[in-house]
Amino acid sequence: MQKTNYFWIGFSDLMVSLFFVMLVLFVVSIGYLQYKTKATERQLEKVKEIQESTRQLPEEYFSYQPQYKRFKLNQQIQFRLGKADILDEYHIYLLNVGRSIQELIDRLKSDPKNKEFDIKYLVVIEGMSSKDSYQLNFQLSYDRALSLYKLWNDNGIIFDPEVCEIQIAGSGTEGVREFSGKEEYKNQQFLIHIVPKIGKILDEI
Repeated sequence: MQKTNYFWIGFSDLMVSLFFVMLVLFVVSIGYLQYKTKATERQLEKVKEIQESTRQLPEEYFSYQPQYKRFKLNQQIQFRLGKADILDEYHIYLLNVGRSIQELIDRLKSDPKNKEFDIKYLVVIEGMSSKDSYQLNFQLSYDRALSLYKLWNDNGIIFDPEVCEIQIAGSGTEGVREFSGKEEYKNQQFLIHIVPKIGKILDEI
């Protein structure tokens, strides 16, 4: 009988010890989860801040479309049917557009966050075509975007390859199109996408 009592006393002590071990593990787990939650919230805030910084282009030349997460040029650019050459009348405007993007990239490059988070930028020049009788609209839209890139390059508007990658794209008659019917021709336009590529996010805690 006495041995049985010793067993139950020892068993109860063991269970109490296990309870405290589990309690400590529970408290540690809760603390760790709160730590990770706060760290994640800070990381998300930093990502949002970096994304917002790419939207500082002048409204004189750009309209930001939040529903599409892209910039549209304020001035309607028109081309001759089946041609990718940019008409002379648009050169000054488009050169100002290019310089404003270059200035933004240079400003972002000098931001301390750029080195801290190893941020690079992808600038996508997207050309679009209108739905018409031309059979090679997809190639044409790419060629138009390439014409804009060459116009910038020929006039000294060159983006630092250390922090900025340029991508030429043509969406043809596909993608998100704002106009139809009699205004279909207005889909001949350039779209600019500036995408931050974040290498790392450092915790502050």
